[in-house]
Amino acid sequence: MSIEQPAATELRESLMAVARQLRRHRPDNGLTLSQMQLLGEISRAGVTTPAELGVRMHVRVQSLTDSLNELESRGLIGRRPDETDRRRQLVEMTPEGTALLDDDRAERDAWLHHTMRDTLTDLEFDLLMLVAPILRKLADSDTR
Repeated sequence: MSIEQPAATELRESLMAVARQLRRHRPDNGLTLSQMQLLGEISRAGVTTPAELGVRMHVRVQSLTDSLNELESRGLIGRRPDETDRRRQLVEMTPEGTALLDDDRAERDAWLHHTMRDTLTDLEFDLLMLVAPILRKLADSDTR
């Protein structure tokens, strides 16, 4: 084991612990975690297709069908045929879906902000804010 591996393990375990806490502080809106992840991906993608969502989420399109149906039945997303290729279906957020996602994010952001302010020193808070863009860079990296 290289000397860098323990640092990577510590960072991974710390990030996962924070992610678990964020999941615990989600509002109960009746959606599963995977449905919320799908809704978030649709929000980030804008108008997209189920195939593109599958690629973005690294899953087969067939595994998204039930969740897409549930999100549509709740009025959180809309689906329509593509004007240029009637065989393709386009998926997009509805205002209700955007509001639900915004409320979910706001509640988790509030928990995180208050926890950071109550738990961290000013220096730790500032350091964490300096690290946030670096963590985003790691998250957005496609290398393996």
